[in-house]
Amino acid sequence: MTAALVSFVRARFDEELEKARFAGNVVVTQPERFGVEPEDAAKHARFTVAAAEARRALLEDTVVPYLGTAGPGGPNAEFQLRLLAAPYVEHQDYPHDEEPATQPGTPT
Repeated sequence: MTAALVSFVRARFDEELEKARFAGNVVVTQPERFGVEPEDAAKHARFTVAAAEARRALLEDTVVPYLGTAGPGGPNAEFQLRLLAAPYVEHQDYPHDEEPATQPGTPT
């Protein structure tokens, strides 16, 4: 599940970055079409691209290297991965668990 979720989140983040770059280019080249000042359009475009790049860096630099490691790092990385994936839970390609996780105190 973890490898599938990493691949899924990478794909979503790549899509978001591509969309941010495309939309930023459109808004920067046609700010009057959107009723914004050219400086505001450029600032927003830079922000949107930077936010998408930051999410990808967070995944690659602070989550993926610690998945499956011993100690608190592994479970923390798993939790962070699930948080990063949470906005996409209803996406048709989201890799849902095959079996629901057992809750503590629940008989198996």
